[in-house]
Amino acid sequence: MLTKFIVSFIIILIYHLIKTKRSFQMLQQNWYNDGNRYLKWIWKNKDKVFINWDIIALPIIFTLYLIDADNIWTIVCVIALYTILSLRLINKNKKTVTKLKLNVTARVKRLYVTNIIIYTIPIIIFTIIFNENDICLYYLIYSIIIYLNYFMTYLTNLINKPIEKLNAYKFKRRAMKKLENMPSLEVVGITGSYGKTSSKNILNDILSIKYNSLPTPKNFNTPVGLIITINNHLDKFHDILIAEMGAFKRGEIKELCDLVKPKYGILTKIGVAHLESFGSQENIQKGKFELIESLPSDGVGILNGDDKLQLSYKLKNNVKTIWIGIENKNVDVYADNIKLNIEGTTFECHFKGDKNKYLFETKLLGKANIYNILAGIALGKHLGLSIEQLQMGVRKVRPVEHRLELKKMGIISIIDDAYNANPDGTKMALDVLAKMPGKKIAISSGMIELGDKSYELNKELGNYMSKKTDIAILLGKEQTKPIYEGLLENKFKKENIYIFDNVNEAFKKVNEIGNQDTCVLVQSDLPDIFDEK
Repeated sequence: MLTKFIVSFIIILIYHLIKTKRSFQMLQQNWYNDGNRYLKWIWKNKDKVFINWDIIALPIIFTLYLIDADNIWTIVCVIALYTILSLRLINKNKKTVTKLKLNVTARVKRLYVTNIIIYTIPIIIFTIIFNENDICLYYLIYSIIIYLNYFMTYLTNLINKPIEKLNAYKFKRRAMKKLENMPSLEVVGITGSYGKTSSKNILNDILSIKYNSLPTPKNFNTPVGLIITINNHLDKFHDILIAEMGAFKRGEIKELCDLVKPKYGILTKIGVAHLESFGSQENIQKGKFELIESLPSDGVGILNGDDKLQLSYKLKNNVKTIWIGIENKNVDVYADNIKLNIEGTTFECHFKGDKNKYLFETKLLGKANIYNILAGIALGKHLGLSIEQLQMGVRKVRPVEHRLELKKMGIISIIDDAYNANPDGTKMALDVLAKMPGKKIAISSGMIELGDKSYELNKELGNYMSKKTDIAILLGKEQTKPIYEGLLENKFKKENIYIFDNVNEAFKKVNEIGNQDTCVLVQSDLPDIFDEK
């Protein structure tokens, strides 16, 4: 009997492992509960966490317990139940579109080991105290533990925290020592509410004309991301390290600066991204300026003269600043005569004290990218690149994945701006769409982490979208409700609004109504943690 009992728990454990992949994915997307993000996600998604197929196991096993069912019959029922649940979950996972897959890092592997140990302990206890009369009770207790999977994942993460802190300290010391041994290395820090990754990649493409520069990969903009970059990618042949710096609250940019000690800093634009975690617009402003105020006296900060929150800020150090702009001509570097088409953008660049104007060409789209290019030009010129080298660098700048990236889907043109989720950026992307020929379709799932301004700003987005697109496709009925209301408020035709649960359903409709003259803007296709179903 004991052997059959243990075999049944192996089946349950297999089901647990299949299910845990999802909760680990949510934990990872919520920064391993940094700032209690994972717990907040659980609270906001109570239906996903508590209303699931696991719940049917509880009344079934409880009924078997009440009727004092035969032990063999109970074991067979439990094996059948969790086999069916496992097969159903496997089938569901195959059909589910995962936008951001679980990255099985060393940390995730450690989480799995701890998690399996946690789930194995009750089995060992049951085996030691095994009593045939209590089989149903053992199953009932374990089924409750399985049902609380998301909370067990939280417990696993909590148990592993000291290990992760120790690991982080060890790798941080190694990274700092490596930087100390590279005194000639120049470090550029890039931060802002948005545009960081684009600005980083643009700067790298420009500087690589003359220097051997290393940008942090993808969106590695946390302490861990910078440490991994330094330890695994930086070598003695690099002249410049370009460090993207992200933050959810004040003090985090300063922490990154203390780690890599940048000499140069680029502040893209200050908006309301992560307003919920920062707490206020003022905190965002002060948090972003931590980069510029961490620069040494011989350093240089590149600032945006079209950003009121940068113009109004009183710097607490005397670092040299170079201002860029488009509307504001009273800056050090500005662009005008901007022309946009499906192939890219051209503009004329002016430098303070130089009466000449210089033509630049880029494959990139959108005003936001012009700002990022201007920042790269400004810093590149300061670092000794000639006008010809700057022009060459801008020409070879590659589009950043999911950031106003031009694509083709059959005969339909796609502007992929799926990583953009801030008020100014979404409006700029809609401006790009509006300038395209033919039928225009905008796909959006709305903007997030805007605190108590979320409804107001998303409704404003709907208003703006109504002027720039022919058809609006919204992803998620609840989260896009303010966009929907904003569209209707501005007299947008109700029959030209479609609402779907995910981007795959949206593209089925695009294929149905689109043609060779159709251009589709994909905005803020949010990660899986925001899926409504």
